[in-house]
Amino acid sequence: MASTPASARVIRRVGWGQQLSRWDFKVAPYLYVSPFFILFAIFGVFPLFFNIVVALHDWHRRAGMGDFVGIDNFTWVLQQPLFWRSLENTFSIFLWGGVPQLVLALLIAVVLDQNLRARTFWRMSVLVPFVVMPVATAMIFGQVFGQFGLLVPNLQDMGLLTGLNSPFFQDRLLSHIAIGSMVVFRWTGYNALIFLAAMQAVPRELYEAATVDGASRFRQFFSVTIPGIRPTMIFVILTMTIGGLQIFDEARMFDGSGTGGGQGGADNQWTTIVLYLFNLGFGDWQDRLGQAAAVGWIFAFIIAIVSLINFLFTRSISSSKATVGRASRAQHKAVVARLRTEAASSQGNALGVGVVAPAEIDTKKRGDR
Repeated sequence: MASTPASARVIRRVGWGQQLSRWDFKVAPYLYVSPFFILFAIFGVFPLFFNIVVALHDWHRRAGMGDFVGIDNFTWVLQQPLFWRSLENTFSIFLWGGVPQLVLALLIAVVLDQNLRARTFWRMSVLVPFVVMPVATAMIFGQVFGQFGLLVPNLQDMGLLTGLNSPFFQDRLLSHIAIGSMVVFRWTGYNALIFLAAMQAVPRELYEAATVDGASRFRQFFSVTIPGIRPTMIFVILTMTIGGLQIFDEARMFDGSGTGGGQGGADNQWTTIVLYLFNLGFGDWQDRLGQAAAVGWIFAFIIAIVSLINFLFTRSISSSKATVGRASRAQHKAVVARLRTEAASSQGNALGVGVVAPAEIDTKKRGDR
């Protein structure tokens, strides 16, 4: 009987189906994620670099690309008083809309965290303002704060705001408060649900320990709840800051048919940076795309500074966060040991047997050693 040589090798042919399967296994993941990167390159990376080219040239919407001007567009923007006025308006509106929004979101989250009836209904209802279009919100609030709206006549009947016909459109501070109220109305419920999710992740044993120690609800909120949701608060403050600095819809539509004509007021009382950029490049002021692109880059630099400040703030409290975490775990163990001791004591008293606390047992063992 003939034997097959040991050196002979069996050559297997790989079929087309197996080759296709291997190719699919290696290439398919990249194909799945490629649409995102393609769209990001078209609508994100390309406009970013193209904006640099526009900012460095004398570019007009009708005439197109002009001469290379370098940093002249940036210098021109920084010399405009309206740019600095818009910057002041932006931060003022952000403060009037951001601080009340944060406080109200925390309070609403605390209320929603209680044992309420129809909890799902209340949690969904706070999202209703968020799903309303910003343009619709701005138009509604514009009518409320108008001369013949719901608020101004009643305030004037009470003897308030009697010096102006349309105080919320003519006074700079009042216009900032009105636009800030739109931001509060739209984003408070959204942030409240984020805080609620963070509050529900805080261990309930910590509240039990605080209750045993005699802490009030007010004390529990500042000693247990706030440290427990601190990372979430940092996230909300960061996103709220970036979004608040980019406010556009509310300022644009606040007085779209009034004296401001959608330009930020007759005297630019509520012109924000983004609205100033829009009016500079695409509005009725001037056809200055180069200067508008320069405003965009300056604004991006401002956002980068704010983000850096938030990053440094986050890193500075990381050590305190770790300390709170260790204290929370130790407190949790203490609560469990205390509850076990109390349960054992009650059972021992019922049976007439004395029970020694775990701490005493540990002390006796150390003394024996």
